[in-house]
Amino acid sequence: SYVKGAPESVLSSCVAVASGNESRTLTAEDRDALQALNEGLAARGLRVLAVACRDVPATEAGAALGEEELTFLGLVGMVDPPRPAARAAVASCRAAGIRVVMITGDQPATALAIARDLDIAAGDGEVLAGPAVEAMDDTALAGRVESVSVYARVSPEHKLRIVRAWKARGAVVAMTGDGVNDAPALKGADIGIAMGRSGTDVAKDAAAMVVTDDDFASIVAAVEEGRRIFENIRKTLLYLLTGNLAEILVMATAVVAGWPLPLLPIQLLWINLVTDGLPALALALATDPADPDLLRKPPRPAGSEIADRGFLLHMLTVGLVDTAVTLAGFLYGLYVENSVERARTYAFSILVIAEALRAFAARSRTRTIWEVGLFSNWRLFAVVAATLLIQFWSHHSGALESFLHTGELTWTECGAVFALGAVPVTVLEVAKLVRRGLAPKPEEAAHA
Repeated sequence: SYVKGAPESVLSSCVAVASGNESRTLTAEDRDALQALNEGLAARGLRVLAVACRDVPATEAGAALGEEELTFLGLVGMVDPPRPAARAAVASCRAAGIRVVMITGDQPATALAIARDLDIAAGDGEVLAGPAVEAMDDTALAGRVESVSVYARVSPEHKLRIVRAWKARGAVVAMTGDGVNDAPALKGADIGIAMGRSGTDVAKDAAAMVVTDDDFASIVAAVEEGRRIFENIRKTLLYLLTGNLAEILVMATAVVAGWPLPLLPIQLLWINLVTDGLPALALALATDPADPDLLRKPPRPAGSEIADRGFLLHMLTVGLVDTAVTLAGFLYGLYVENSVERARTYAFSILVIAEALRAFAARSRTRTIWEVGLFSNWRLFAVVAATLLIQFWSHHSGALESFLHTGELTWTECGAVFALGAVPVTVLEVAKLVRRGLAPKPEEAAHA
């Protein structure tokens, strides 16, 4: 009868050790030597199994056999190297503010060696074994989880308790697994992630997401894609709502001041459908590439909203700047040139240009237009260019002038209108540079 299993378990059931073709009594010195050999293999990152046997008389063949009084045969060390992309994926998680913790059934020495290789644990990082987890209550475990990066020799119950301990500290927990014993923890985590190839049906049913290629790097890519989608939704909404706020403020100010309406219904419709709509579509989910720094930013706090304080403050500030330049052109035409038609032409063109150019600045909250790349989203560039060409053409085409109720502008006046329309995007770009200059340097932040 042959037995294989964890070295400490098999060795505890052995009373003899094989020596050539014979066996001899297993001494305390033999146990120490075998344990040292096991630890040496485990320290190299090998998964170690012990093999033992027991002679069974022919009369007992087929009977239920106990796993005791075994003869130790040897150790088997197996290499299960991490995927080449795993180390980089762990580093990306760390940069993104995501803590990676290893929970495994392997013995502590093996788990620590692999964790060091992946930079999950540094130096002699603390390893918490299943029996130690068993000895703690939930409160004590919740107080320890932040200082432990590696758990070894754990049971399914231990995995679930570790997940719950992290959640008790307010963390958003993602758990990966592939076996039946992982199912409770997968179900208990905020995001259960099962392996598609090696995973059991039970694990897949318990998980919220299945990774089809069993690659940890794919999980990191999913995090990046999720952040990209959120950022694109946020900046598209911010772009649209800021433009709409400016239109409301322009019209409301004119009504309160008793001025003629700065914008006619057809002009408002043109702004909403063409000037706002087309750039917003070009900024939308699938078209704008991800920010290269996306995985170097901390995750959003749990429960955070799209329209947070920064969102509303940005919308109000930029909306007021749009309103100011639009009304400046309107008042110039109304009181200097004494023409309502000219005033509306100025207001309409300035607002269209302001919103079209602002689409470039809306692509990033921290990087300037030139850092993002003017042509990195060619759809947006084409839409903005077409919008500006049509807008300038409308002042030199009788059909469009009649349709949009605008007047003719000389090219000099078009240049002046463009300059006023470029003020909001200029303010946004300067504000990015000012915030960057006021932000603490990395060494200053570390010192603080």
